[in-house]
Amino acid sequence: MAIHREKPKEKVYVKVRSFFDRIGDMQPTAIIWEDGREFKIDAVTDFYPANGQINAPKDDRYTVKINGEYKYLYFERTDSYFPSRYGRWYVKVARP
Repeated sequence: MAIHREKPKEKVYVKVRSFFDRIGDMQPTAIIWEDGREFKIDAVTDFYPANGQINAPKDDRYTVKINGEYKYLYFERTDSYFPSRYGRWYVKVARP
């Protein structure tokens, strides 16, 4: 019996169009790849906030729907050493 192992995924930082709604929540609306391709986010269906524990990942995870498929989009929060930089977006991609 063969064991199927998922390929390791790596972070790929991307541009994201987003806005802040009237209560201050960040809402992503499109993902833009480095080559300029833009993928409209049809819906944000789930949000998992960053872990507040010390030494834990500080990444928010959004479940987004793009062209009928559900994907994860991450927002990596920066630390207090970079006050002018709030964070950056990434996706996880399996490389060949």
